[in-house]
Amino acid sequence: MFKFNETIDFPDRENDVLAAGELLIDMITSEYCDDFTCDSFKKFFGGSPANIAMNTKRLGIHSIVVSAVGNDGFGRFLINHLEKAGIDSSCVEKTKFSTSLVVVSKSKNRPVPIFYREADYHLEYREKLEQTVKNSKILHFSCWPISKQPSRNTIEKMIEVARENKVLICFDPNYHPMIWDKEEDGTEYVKSIIHKVDIIKPSEDDAERLFGKDSPRNQIDKYLDLGAKLVIMTLGDEGAIVSNGQETIKFYTLATEVVDTTGAGDAFWSGFYAGIVKGYTIREALDLGFAVSAYKLKYLGAVVELPKIEEIKRMYKL
Repeated sequence: MFKFNETIDFPDRENDVLAAGELLIDMITSEYCDDFTCDSFKKFFGGSPANIAMNTKRLGIHSIVVSAVGNDGFGRFLINHLEKAGIDSSCVEKTKFSTSLVVVSKSKNRPVPIFYREADYHLEYREKLEQTVKNSKILHFSCWPISKQPSRNTIEKMIEVARENKVLICFDPNYHPMIWDKEEDGTEYVKSIIHKVDIIKPSEDDAERLFGKDSPRNQIDKYLDLGAKLVIMTLGDEGAIVSNGQETIKFYTLATEVVDTTGAGDAFWSGFYAGIVKGYTIREALDLGFAVSAYKLKYLGAVVELPKIEEIKRMYKL
């Protein structure tokens, strides 16, 4: 069990976070328009694993991205962006398929996405990938890579290796029916793998898509009953509730200004990972995660120029 006042003891390994999943282009409307009436869009580096890698780099820990892109202009843009940031791109596979793209409405609430997927789910399992898992402290993944084959098999193998080698497994259960094949009930698959992970961070929307409407505390119990060890349920501007099955803590939002919610969850993961890797208690790392997310909310785009951890702690009085 993860106790809030304790730290996580990691093996001595070269890589801190292995973030696996989609590397893609975010096309975000230039203006606020949830119904996509805007005529112009801006291109952004995107994809949850990439966002986390970029953020954690700026927060002082090391991350590797595992993903697949097309051998095209967008794919080269994404890889170049990683390399310019000093992030290892050797586990980003180039495929014959087009680089995936998401069109998103700029929003102060919940962004509305339209998905155009191809290369991201053609992630193949390779020997180099297995060695990278063994040399990492944390494995992070979301619903994106498990929603289609062959990347689902790849993630399943990575989880197996991670469990055998005491790698902390963290899951963002961001289930959305639009990223799954129409003939498949993705909710049942998502539920079936929760017992294999250590830490899970659903939003209220994520929980409702999996379980239907219910109170946040009841939703948390459902994740715990399925085998999650620590559940972090985000509640938008109402903060979050976190439970380890024995103790439940309410966290209040630190956000004072909201310009764009895109990437706020990835910013939380980044701050949380930086905290636990640097030896913070779980409670302290959660505080840092919410502070990094609050900072990101003030800017447009999924990834922003984050200040040093010490500055974030000063700004949010941690």
